[in-house]
Amino acid sequence: MLSPSRPIARLLHLRRLSISPRDHLLLRFAAVAKELSEQPPPSPLPSRPGSPHPYDYNRLMSAHAAAAERGGPGAVAGADRALHLLDEMRSLLGRRPDAACFTTAAAALSSASQPGAALSVLNAMAVDGVAPDASACTVLVGVYACRLRWFDAAYEVVRWMAANGVVPDVVTYSTLISGLCSAGRVAEALGVLDLMLEEGCQPNAHTYTPIMHAYCVSGMIHEAMELMETMVAAGFVPSTATYNVLVEALCKAGAFKEVDALLEESSVKGWTPDTITYSTYMDGLCKAGRVDKSFALVDKMLSEGLRPNEITLNILLDGVCRGSTAWAAKCLLECSAEIGWHVNVVNYNTVMRRLCDERRWLAVIKLFVDMVKKGMAPNSWTFSIVVHSLCKLGKHHEALCLLGSGDFIADVVAYNTLIRHLSFLGKTGEAYLVLDEMIEKGVTPNNITDSLVVDCLCGEGKFLVALGYLNRSLEDGLSRSAVSSIVRGLIAGGKLRELHTLIGWILGQGFILDVYMYQELIIAFCKKGYCRGTEMYKVNHTLERMLRLT
Repeated sequence: MLSPSRPIARLLHLRRLSISPRDHLLLRFAAVAKELSEQPPPSPLPSRPGSPHPYDYNRLMSAHAAAAERGGPGAVAGADRALHLLDEMRSLLGRRPDAACFTTAAAALSSASQPGAALSVLNAMAVDGVAPDASACTVLVGVYACRLRWFDAAYEVVRWMAANGVVPDVVTYSTLISGLCSAGRVAEALGVLDLMLEEGCQPNAHTYTPIMHAYCVSGMIHEAMELMETMVAAGFVPSTATYNVLVEALCKAGAFKEVDALLEESSVKGWTPDTITYSTYMDGLCKAGRVDKSFALVDKMLSEGLRPNEITLNILLDGVCRGSTAWAAKCLLECSAEIGWHVNVVNYNTVMRRLCDERRWLAVIKLFVDMVKKGMAPNSWTFSIVVHSLCKLGKHHEALCLLGSGDFIADVVAYNTLIRHLSFLGKTGEAYLVLDEMIEKGVTPNNITDSLVVDCLCGEGKFLVALGYLNRSLEDGLSRSAVSSIVRGLIAGGKLRELHTLIGWILGQGFILDVYMYQELIIAFCKKGYCRGTEMYKVNHTLERMLRLT
């Protein structure tokens, strides 16, 4: 048995290992259960006076696990924090975590798409002699079915539970059904539903919703509605999430009358539409060009005590942009505070992008200024839109000043936008200066940057310099876009000898030319006119030489 002082974080190297589905911890769980049945309960490990109880740790871990379950940028951080709390409990405080603590950490790691680490925690739980309960086994089912899609192992866990007195509950079965439905195995999911009923385990909305979603994704809306009717007839009340799945499917099918009927009957059928319901409906209406009705739903939402969130507002703004002009959406944004709308940077980006489509560059800049005045921090998308607009207005110096401003943090995408415009205008000297400033600011060039620089050098006929730059960039791997740029430049400049040398050199470095590169090569030859008349032999010669080299 591992010493309780051994931190679980040391087991995290298993995240990078391939875990065999046969190594599913069941034998270890069985050994722990047998050992505990034959021996008296283990005495608790000595702890420091006044140290927190496992219950206190589990409450804090659960808060971090909730962040992992919500997904998004904070998912991994939440899972790692839960794991470190478990480490702290075992190693620093000398507390023996209970099954709930181990399960919470494993569930957080699974939600953060770290199944290997989740299995490591469950393994540590067994090694510490903590008997698995239904919740721990359910997490294991979730790892196998929803993350790794090892369904045979998931089925075996359920069988093991039944055989060892750990009764599978509705969450266990619903988790297995969710995994099967996400893999498109709806028939098997229905079989698990039948098994539940045979075992006397009553399903709930979480059981039926994944099946309905699978039906809707497959376009089987009629079957989804029949399943809901069966669910209601059996006495199971669908949740709002279940109805939201159906609303989304009906909107995609343009069946708005059916959606209206669902909303009108909601109070009678015992469910309450939420912000997601209305946002989904508005999105469908806006995409169908019915923006006026979408705005009418805002009043209905407000009358029911619901507030539009940033997603709702973005849908409406995008609908306004599609239905009329981005100018109307701009006016809506500028007066958002007066009408009680709490807009964010995503909403501004949506409208600014639409204004770009309408070539209203000055309006983009004015909206950007309005956003900053309201205290909203721009993101990388904002910078790219604004830099593009400034370049279209011929304000390259202002764009560079914006990127170099200490008040904002620009990324490689924004710098690439400015370099691309300068390169297109033939201002290669200025493009190089932007590149230098970008590197000085600590922004690392990417493949697109390499491609743009190579384009600039080839445009000036500096093919040897371009080759040298490409050689330095290969330290981070072969940049297909940069190679494509120099291939196009060499062909456009009639430098076929250098092209042959380049191809041989790339292959000599151990890189493989794939179909994509052959396509790029042929397209470049065709654009230059080599595929007509007597020049065709040069194309054939190049391709034959490449094939011999590969």
